[in-house]
Amino acid sequence: MLTVLTSHSIKMISYLINCLFDPIILCLIIINCTFLYYYLTSTYDKWSKLNVLHVEPIPLFGNVFKMMVGLERQVQLFDRIYHRFPEAKICGFYQMRIPYLMIRDPVLINTILIKDFSHFVDHGIDIDESVNIMGRSLFLTNGQKWKIMRQKLNPGFTSVKLRGTHEQIQKCTDQLLNYINENSKQKTDGTEVNKIIKNLTIDIIGTCAFGMKLDTINSENNVNFKKYVNKLVKPNGKLIFFQYLLGTLFPKVIKLLKIQTIDVDATNFFRSVFREVIDYRTEHNVDRNDIAQTLMKARNDLVLNSESTGGENYCELDIIANAMLFFAAGTETVAATASYCLYELAINTDIQDRLRAEITSSKIKHGAQININNEFLEDLPYAEMVINETLRKYTLFATLMRKATQNYDVPGESITIEKGQKITIPLYSIHHDPKYYPNPDTFDPERFTEEEKSKRPNGTFLPFGDGPRHCIGKRLAELELKLIISKILSNFEILPCEKTEIPLTFKTERGMITSKNEGMDFLKTIMPPEATDLVDYFDTTYVHRSYKSVQHNPNNGVRLRNIAPLYPPSIWNVYQTTLDNGHN
Repeated sequence: MLTVLTSHSIKMISYLINCLFDPIILCLIIINCTFLYYYLTSTYDKWSKLNVLHVEPIPLFGNVFKMMVGLERQVQLFDRIYHRFPEAKICGFYQMRIPYLMIRDPVLINTILIKDFSHFVDHGIDIDESVNIMGRSLFLTNGQKWKIMRQKLNPGFTSVKLRGTHEQIQKCTDQLLNYINENSKQKTDGTEVNKIIKNLTIDIIGTCAFGMKLDTINSENNVNFKKYVNKLVKPNGKLIFFQYLLGTLFPKVIKLLKIQTIDVDATNFFRSVFREVIDYRTEHNVDRNDIAQTLMKARNDLVLNSESTGGENYCELDIIANAMLFFAAGTETVAATASYCLYELAINTDIQDRLRAEITSSKIKHGAQININNEFLEDLPYAEMVINETLRKYTLFATLMRKATQNYDVPGESITIEKGQKITIPLYSIHHDPKYYPNPDTFDPERFTEEEKSKRPNGTFLPFGDGPRHCIGKRLAELELKLIISKILSNFEILPCEKTEIPLTFKTERGMITSKNEGMDFLKTIMPPEATDLVDYFDTTYVHRSYKSVQHNPNNGVRLRNIAPLYPPSIWNVYQTTLDNGHN
């Protein structure tokens, strides 16, 4: 057998050598290689011709070689390009063979996103909607079709509409508090914060958007629902990479292959869920003040009544896609931001204490001790500063994409951005530029005082984008974050535990910047010792953590030591006469 294999191998090698030195075959190989090289590098002179500062490309890879071989993450790639030309308003680079423009100047960014938005209406992310249902969502649709759908969905996200969700969100957060309390009794090594808050956000979107009571916080319930939400927010990474690679090099080929990156079962699941909501509300004449009702109205206007479509074609899949978008965006991003915020509060207890004092003060001031109201939520300036600093430091997406929908003369520059040109706005790099945010790796909510904000130009803080195409769920996300943080801090102290990773390390997954080892998931929650209703009402946690001075006396009274300086005088005066005479 060995002799046969060796003989066969020799014949094969001989044949290949003959082919290689055959003049015709050799000529064809050279021609094909030359053509392929020209095709892959034919765009590499664009920025040179336009005198645009740019990073010199490597054949085939452009400027993404390190990212492609795993030597740097996507955010590091864009950050490297951003810092290459510190004085430039714009600079060029290449993703494989596709030329991109990076907009570095905040003033120009602000102009593009707002004043000259009509030149950059499209996101510039190419998705085949006939294969990938999310290509029909508000985030990925373009042109007139996007404009009409946005107009139909905007009413569901106004401040007035969202006020009706307060009670629903509170019920969900109360379930979370009960879970944390029980979990803290059973475990001493910390709570998986990101996991339970992700379950909470699924419950919130379920009830606020679709009127469904899911109780996903209890892991034994709604296993299928969580499974399909995870499939939606975590599509097949290998397929996405392959689609990106082939789509960048050979866009026509990728359209022919019709690669499905969103799980078909997840798509069918959400389609059936939304269909059940529609059928139930139609049959029982239910009209709720929620996002599902807004989607149903859009369905009536755009799918069932084609007169209001402006010539665009809509089908039920367009409505389903946006229902799926709200689930995906409303769970993953809010959960990540809330988790990062709690992480920073755990390792910066002075900030945690100050925030808890503000929450307590605002509750008492606006009568929100039992049920949180709108007046309370609008009177949390320090909470807004803490949330904004979290959004800055932990920017979830490295860049914001746009595509020129018509030629655009860059103000103050001798360059025209041609129609179809893709641009990128480096959110992470701007949010971490010492020019705008000194010591950017330090968590400092004071950056967002009115005085400090006035020192920075517009276009330096864009966690939700800006202009007509900013994130439609911005108000809902901010509302959720305020309610989650205020509820948790009113009832628990958050501390690091042995499993907490300090500092965090990161990875880029599905274009989103996340904690690499998920060490932030493990934080310790402490419930203060039992006290009278008065101390619970007055925020026992804060007193106990700071001074360890909650004491019970034989008369069932409570002694509070050194509490007055911690709270605003107005609050202390209200309660001073109700405390026993034992306080100092």
